[in-house]
Amino acid sequence: MACLAESAKRSALRLQRRGSALSRALALSRVGQLRARGHLQRKQPSVRPRRPGRKGGGIMELKKDINAVSIDMLLIVHSEKRRAAQGTLSDQQANPSSLLQRRGGFQGVGNGVRRWQKLEGNDFHGTQLTVEVHPRDAMPQLLKKFSLAKRLQGDKNGNTRPRQPGGKDAHAYPWDRSSLKSMSLDLQQFEKLDIYASQVTAKSGLDELVSDLLQEAHTDLERVRAIWIWICHHIEYDIAAAQEKDRQAFKPTDILRTQKTNCDGYAGLFERMCRLAGVQCMTVPGYSKGFGYQTGQSFSGEFDHAWNAVYLEGRWHLVDSTWGSGLVDTITSKFTFLYNEFYFLTHPALFIEDHFPDNKNWQLLKPPQSLRQFENNMYHKSEFYNKGMLSAHPETSMIRTVNGKATVTIESCAPTLFMFMLNGKQEHGLLSLRKNGMKLEVYPPTMGTHKLQIFAKGNSDIYSSVLEYTLKCNYVDMGVQLPAELHQPVGPSWFSEQMGIMKPSHPDPIIHTSDGRCSISFSVEEGINVLASLHGDDGPITEETQRRYIFQLHREKQTELKVQLPHAGKFALKIFVKKRQEPGNYIFVFNYLVCCANTKVNWPMFPESFGNWGQDNELLEPLSGVLPANRNVPFKLKLHGIAKVLVKGQDTWPLTLNHEGYWEGSCSTAGCQEVYVMVLENANHNFYSYILKYKVNAQ
Repeated sequence: MACLAESAKRSALRLQRRGSALSRALALSRVGQLRARGHLQRKQPSVRPRRPGRKGGGIMELKKDINAVSIDMLLIVHSEKRRAAQGTLSDQQANPSSLLQRRGGFQGVGNGVRRWQKLEGNDFHGTQLTVEVHPRDAMPQLLKKFSLAKRLQGDKNGNTRPRQPGGKDAHAYPWDRSSLKSMSLDLQQFEKLDIYASQVTAKSGLDELVSDLLQEAHTDLERVRAIWIWICHHIEYDIAAAQEKDRQAFKPTDILRTQKTNCDGYAGLFERMCRLAGVQCMTVPGYSKGFGYQTGQSFSGEFDHAWNAVYLEGRWHLVDSTWGSGLVDTITSKFTFLYNEFYFLTHPALFIEDHFPDNKNWQLLKPPQSLRQFENNMYHKSEFYNKGMLSAHPETSMIRTVNGKATVTIESCAPTLFMFMLNGKQEHGLLSLRKNGMKLEVYPPTMGTHKLQIFAKGNSDIYSSVLEYTLKCNYVDMGVQLPAELHQPVGPSWFSEQMGIMKPSHPDPIIHTSDGRCSISFSVEEGINVLASLHGDDGPITEETQRRYIFQLHREKQTELKVQLPHAGKFALKIFVKKRQEPGNYIFVFNYLVCCANTKVNWPMFPESFGNWGQDNELLEPLSGVLPANRNVPFKLKLHGIAKVLVKGQDTWPLTLNHEGYWEGSCSTAGCQEVYVMVLENANHNFYSYILKYKVNAQ
């Protein structure tokens, strides 16, 4: 027995010197010797899940022998490059939690992100052998394990390092739109747990913190959720530390003390807490489209981010607690806590849009993507999916205009409000809403490269960026110059119906008129007031007269807008609404683009109306707000609840009520500059109110 044990030890030393290939050969050679003596019966080996990029090992079973004595040995074999790289990390060898850092470690860089430095050579090879020593005539009991490339050190709970993902972990690509998660979840089941976990405070140490969190967590999923919620609500991204070079990796004790860390610290803390909770977890380094990312950017060299994978219900799932906790403002470089549910158990087909792992198996995709695909693929921000977006077209981040125009469409699962910005301004585009998304047509004003951003609004009043495109324009259509005041959306939609405007006479967003006049009508819900204004880039229109080229007529629940353009060109006709009984300002709903190419157009303003002009009043003539001098001008109006009507110029002329309900009469413009229409609401009163005002042309 002593000879056999000594022989095994010598074999172990030779295995350590010669590498993993030689270790397998010698181990199998020893097994062969035992078989030759008749001590070994080999069964068909079964393949264990293997670490990506390594060859897997097998399991061999022997007949039981109660006289056997077992000796367990762990053989660690390194390449020359690996041993040289680890020479600088010898002070960490005693700390099992530093194994991930020994793979590379984080280095500070100027862009505020800790980068994971890749080392040449392979990771260490770990081989566990159970060597049994038997009497010469005894049968061996069991050679338990012969596995390669598995990290076997355990934590105090007895957990061993989890296996790497295999084929059964991979999710079919593409995303099927059914869920943003990689497993079926009802987030309502976490409501009480989330409240509890977010309120737990760190007291003495990590063990006690995890113990407190697990008081309300009863499954592995709930344990992971409690840890995730606590980290996302308590750990702040340390921007200042991220900019320091040669900083050591964050330790969990330091993170709990300062409650600040970087992405490596987030990932390391999450892994450590999961392992204390008895859940298998791994830290995954790689590239990311995060803080400082530019559309179309390429990736090379050092990794810039780290996240986690957790093993739940027989499969691996992905989380990023760094991005789940909040965001860094690109202008102020300040961190803000803003919880993001998207990065908890994210579907792999969505996670790959902004996370590219160092090992393709951690994509959990069939088939995995290449780095070039990752760089070129369209990047949908998390808010794209959080706000119910399903798809966007084009599917590439770089767009080239066709005849000076680029078109973007988005499909959403519910009606959503959108807006866009081209080079930081809400100009040069037509955005129309649809019940299942939106359509945007952009006309860049100059040739060259432009930045197009698209925003969407959720339940709050905040518009969040969901898409970014780089626009390449090699031709400008000068005939499609849009007014600067043309905001979004353009044209009636589900939103205008929601705001009380229905059945529009012009459902399209663009109205063409050959003579510079048009009439637009729609139904209005009871209790809704409508206001309209006309905006152009040049001409005599000022803020005071923007509403004077529009005259509103109301017939029961129908509103008509008569529009007269002051000159040829393109104008934004804006529509606002307000509930009569509610205080506050009018709310913008949508606008039309009104176009006229007739250069002879030169319409005057409509008469100015005052507050006593009722919603149901109707003006038939005169519609022009400027009257000719020295003329008898006919008047015809329909007014409700009025006792008397007068027209006042140099003199005063009364109007009479005909059998059709119209007030009729005439007024001379001789010797006056202004003409007013006045009404007496009650016959017992002597006070007249002004409702309309006309100007008279100078002689």
